[in-house]
Amino acid sequence: MGTRLKKFSHSILGKTIVFLLMIACVAGTIHAVFNIFKITNGNIEIIFENSYIESSFFKMENDHTINQLAQLIDTYKSEENILEGNTINNDELEFRIEELYWDREDEAYNETETTDKIREEMIAEELENFQMIVNNLEKEKDRLYYATDGEHTFSNTKQTKNEQFEKYPIHYISEDYDSKMYPSKLEQYDPFYGGQHIYRSSNPENTKIFVGYTENYVDTFSSEWNEKKTAAMNKLYYLLVYVTVFFLSLLYLIVTTGRVSFKDKIVHMHVIDKLYVEINIILLLVLTGSWFVAMNEIQPYFGTVGWIVYSITLLCVAICTLLLLSLIRHIKNKTFFSHSLLYIVVRWFYQFVKDIYDSGSVGMKIVVVVIVYPIITAATLFFFPITIGVAVWLALKKVKTFNKIQAGAKMMREGNLQHHIDIDGDGEFATLASNINGINEGFKQAVHNELKNERMKTELITNVSHDIRTPLTSLITYTDLLKTETDPEKIQEYIEILDQKSKRLKLLTDDLFAAAKASSGDIPVDLQEIDIVALVKQGIGEVSEHISTKNLAFKFNYPKEKMYVIADGKLLWRSIENVLSNIFNYALEGSRVYIDITKESDRTVISFKNISKYELNITEEELMERFKRGDESRSGHGSGLGLSITKSLIENQNGKFEINIDGDLFKSIIYLPTVEKDDTSKMR
Repeated sequence: MGTRLKKFSHSILGKTIVFLLMIACVAGTIHAVFNIFKITNGNIEIIFENSYIESSFFKMENDHTINQLAQLIDTYKSEENILEGNTINNDELEFRIEELYWDREDEAYNETETTDKIREEMIAEELENFQMIVNNLEKEKDRLYYATDGEHTFSNTKQTKNEQFEKYPIHYISEDYDSKMYPSKLEQYDPFYGGQHIYRSSNPENTKIFVGYTENYVDTFSSEWNEKKTAAMNKLYYLLVYVTVFFLSLLYLIVTTGRVSFKDKIVHMHVIDKLYVEINIILLLVLTGSWFVAMNEIQPYFGTVGWIVYSITLLCVAICTLLLLSLIRHIKNKTFFSHSLLYIVVRWFYQFVKDIYDSGSVGMKIVVVVIVYPIITAATLFFFPITIGVAVWLALKKVKTFNKIQAGAKMMREGNLQHHIDIDGDGEFATLASNINGINEGFKQAVHNELKNERMKTELITNVSHDIRTPLTSLITYTDLLKTETDPEKIQEYIEILDQKSKRLKLLTDDLFAAAKASSGDIPVDLQEIDIVALVKQGIGEVSEHISTKNLAFKFNYPKEKMYVIADGKLLWRSIENVLSNIFNYALEGSRVYIDITKESDRTVISFKNISKYELNITEEELMERFKRGDESRSGHGSGLGLSITKSLIENQNGKFEINIDGDLFKSIIYLPTVEKDDTSKMR
């Protein structure tokens, strides 16, 4: 007995060591993957590529260079051509004009002046992009190019003949309708990038595009590429070792779990094995799914939250391994089905029926039915004609009612949502008709809501793409410039611009995420007793600097006695902060802002009133929609989501939020449940 116990404790120690080794391999795998992504900057294709020339990175750089040259001679041509407005996209121009038309706040709208203004803005954008492309091409001295359409020429070399470019180890020649790339393997179709890496000019006649990469260029970048590949391959070898050891460890645990030795025929169950099999499987699926969701959510931030990835992954792997080994032990012990909830329920039901049958209860019921049925039949024979007549009348009446319901349901199915089934009485058919009418009303409301949601989705997509496109385009452009810029002053200038645009993009995405989360109700709400007067006072104090900056006079009116509401402190302050932010953005400078707190029946009313600096020719419903603003342009610092977020947050706290517009007077009103004095004393 002592020897067996000793072997058993040794077995537990050995399995614990193997389990910890497996977890360590998971940590090593994560570390190796992070290092590979860090070394290759996410371009893990480098592991499977043979040389820099054949690498996807070079193909993209080469394709980008050729595309820029083609854009210069096909589209921009020269600064004079841009200033004349020949590069403006008419569809984009019409889109901007229409957008400005719908965003205007008054009837004073001059189409000619608006069109000229937008044209000037687009010309400035095109000119800026033209200069950035030219500057970007001129940065790399060892990448020579010559592009011309016979009238306009762009070049960083005195060489103008294709024979002069063909001497370089890598070159691209496009002249009139002929083009070639050397090495020729670069012309092959690459399914990963969706096409060839050779770009043909849209106007090939009299067009020449020559690009040549010097030996110094190839040697320098090849050396850097080889260093990255070598480092990435070393980490890949570590990764393969970790993965192999992990699966070997897992296999060992699967084979040995529940047994002291390979010869042991007894399966030793653990405390975790008391979980029912279905619960075990559900936990496995939930943990696995949660891990994938968590990784997908934090994927953009891997570089800054690596410790979270380690913690979540190691914890999930450890728990999932324990649950999996528990299922393996049940399989070995032949209790996989007998220890399931389904088996227990079915077995109980079977035993219950068997007990009733064995007790004779079913037999007694049959005896009662056999005895009573002849008596009822004999009594009915005397009133048989009357019984048949009444039965036929009732049957015809019910059939008529049923046909009416059936016809009404058919009309509704065919699309007549205005039809209503009228059935008198309180019987089952009347209830059925009422339920069908209710379903029809719900369906009509659902169709209405769906149409409204589709319209709002369309507007949301348009507005999001419009608001995000400008900072995102700037981020891409200045990132490309930063790659090749050597002037410290310009680098600092580019970094400041990138910082501004990234903060603007973060504000938009944060507000969009907050709006989506708030409207879905997926926000934890901790309802507590809140002193609403103290909260508003504290909020006004925190924004006193903004009040002074905007030259606003705040008038705060509230009862002398304390007023408490049921709300979540953080969410309520976020709501009030959004309302105040809206006031700061759109209130007329030098005007007064009134904040009133009153009690109305069983709820507390917090109202904010201010004078708008813009004429409010818009309805309350439209202003509450996402990305809808009260000003004439969309170039401000807001996102247009503040009021929408506030409405969702207040509703999540069992409150109500509404706005009223009376001329230039703008009112925001928050309704929240009031805590009565008796309730307050109980809560305390």
